[in-house]
Amino acid sequence: MSEIRSAEDMVAEADTGARQAGPFADTLIFALCITWSLFQLYIASKLPGILAQATGIGIFANIVAQARFVHLAFAIALATLAFPMFGHRKSIPVYDWVLALAGVAACLYLVIFRFEIADRPGLWSTTDIVMSGIGMTVLMIAVYRSLGLPLVIIASLFLSLAFFGGYSTWIGSITNYGGSSFSKAMGHYWMQTEGVFGVALGVSTSMIFLFVLFGALLEKAGGGNWFIKVAISLLGTLRGGPAKAAVLSSMMTGMISGSSIANTVTTGTFTIPLMKRIGFSSEKSGAVEVASSTNGQLTPPVMGAAAFLMVEYVNIPYIEVIKHAFLPAVISYIALLYIVHLESLKLRLEGLKKPGRHIGILMILILFLTGFLFMAAITFLLVLFRTALEPMMPGATVYPALILLLLAYLGLVYVASKFPDLVVDDPNAKAVSAPRLTPTFFGGAYFALPIFILVWNLMVRTEHLDRLSPALSAFWATMAMIIVALTHRPLKAIFRGESEFANQAVAGFQDFVNGLVSGARNMIGIGVATGAAGIIVGTISLTGAHQIIGQVIEVISGGNLIILLVLVAVLSLILGMGLPTTANYIVVSSLMAPVIVSVGAQSGLIVPLIAVHMFVFYFGILADDTPPVGLAAYAAAAISRGDPIKTGVQGFAYDIRTALLPFMFIFNTDL
Repeated sequence: MSEIRSAEDMVAEADTGARQAGPFADTLIFALCITWSLFQLYIASKLPGILAQATGIGIFANIVAQARFVHLAFAIALATLAFPMFGHRKSIPVYDWVLALAGVAACLYLVIFRFEIADRPGLWSTTDIVMSGIGMTVLMIAVYRSLGLPLVIIASLFLSLAFFGGYSTWIGSITNYGGSSFSKAMGHYWMQTEGVFGVALGVSTSMIFLFVLFGALLEKAGGGNWFIKVAISLLGTLRGGPAKAAVLSSMMTGMISGSSIANTVTTGTFTIPLMKRIGFSSEKSGAVEVASSTNGQLTPPVMGAAAFLMVEYVNIPYIEVIKHAFLPAVISYIALLYIVHLESLKLRLEGLKKPGRHIGILMILILFLTGFLFMAAITFLLVLFRTALEPMMPGATVYPALILLLLAYLGLVYVASKFPDLVVDDPNAKAVSAPRLTPTFFGGAYFALPIFILVWNLMVRTEHLDRLSPALSAFWATMAMIIVALTHRPLKAIFRGESEFANQAVAGFQDFVNGLVSGARNMIGIGVATGAAGIIVGTISLTGAHQIIGQVIEVISGGNLIILLVLVAVLSLILGMGLPTTANYIVVSSLMAPVIVSVGAQSGLIVPLIAVHMFVFYFGILADDTPPVGLAAYAAAAISRGDPIKTGVQGFAYDIRTALLPFMFIFNTDL
């Protein structure tokens, strides 16, 4: 690699699309992104039912049932327009317009003609098959554009199995699969919810988008910068402080980011130059950042997109996924902090200078414990408050609780107005010091309120209060975040007595719009990946392919569970070097989860299904910094100006020291 691309280009090419094709195309992509985000908020709200009841027009409610088709239509259109295929970054060629229109038409065909299709299940017309073929082709091209060749190759292999597997007597003897006609296969993959529009795309539509949008709004409003500055103010003055702050800030940012690459760039842009300044090499500083950022997808309450798929695949509440992930996530970050500390001792490094009183490690631990206890106390008091009001206001205690949250928000913004705004510092400045904790923390503490709402809705359950679904939890947290993004700037201007209320209101609206655009662009890859992963799942249900792969793996492992787990871990790492975490998880869990459970049963062990899925999920995350092609490692190397292979090797070495963690999922899931 003759020269390392900029970190921003890495994120654009890998996550959001790097095409800049002029005013018209840019405006169209911008409008599609905003429309997609607003559409997702619309279907997650009660508006469709309210409008349908008020107007008597059923289309308002029916669109929710057809949302998967519209969701994929947006993803395909944006993948085609935003991701160049043959280097046309400054223009959109005619074939891209044709592909975009064809892909959207193939998806919306299922919406427009849904009643006719429902009247002839399994009896597909010529038009059905033609539209299915077009949709499958455009989807595969969109996957290639946004995610590269690996997922296309894997999906193509499964398609080959569906079409040509019937010609193999060996496959037929194992699965009793006699082959499939083009018509039957296309109908299976596209015309019903067994293939492309299956569980994975359904979860992307109903849950994943809202969580990604929540994270994007929080980032654009300034929450990401607040996380970084709080981490630097807490840990920056310790030995090797910027590296320890990189671990903490990546953990906090990872809680609201579904992309390890975006997490690497968001925090690494600031922390990597600071690590280099105190004495870390380019490769070590990039490795610390990438190891911390990839593990952020394992950190509750908002984990990587695959965690929401796990809810559907394992058929358990999201709170159970959080319970199983919490302890391993905490241990992984403690391990990374300890590794960084040992590296700092070996290199005899110091921390950043800081104005005012320095905070020792004991005080940091006390602050963490105090903060945890404070949040627990607030939660307990709020539960008591709503429980006391329940007899007087049955089912309506949420309204006084919302008034309390509003007052808390206004109070925190008022306190924040007494401190300078948290601007993004230049990490390459000649003199860099750690900010003071008090003004930094209180300067943005109101950003924690939407996260509190999210955690409350996901986790709190009493006699009178039920937990909300992940989708509803994300919706209400996102609505709270929208309010914060729109109002925190003008409110601070009012509290400070400034005359720039209008300018600050405009800036808040720009943050909101940028969050909508960023959320949609971050979802392009996930949208088409879950669609393509449906091809794999659809092939398994059509052919019984899991029996073939399961038997092969069982033979190789000799029926030994430990050997089988090692083989599955290696498979996850190999596939994960070319696949995003979500697609990797779908592929490996669909093929190997039943096999692990079966082999465990043969060995006399009861292996919980959630443990198997968490095991696969962890190693899929780990692959993001696995050399030679882990994209997060390349992003970190782009910032540090280091060698990407060495950065990936070092980051993988840091992560592999915690690689025994996923075995906790298998052998001690009650921890």
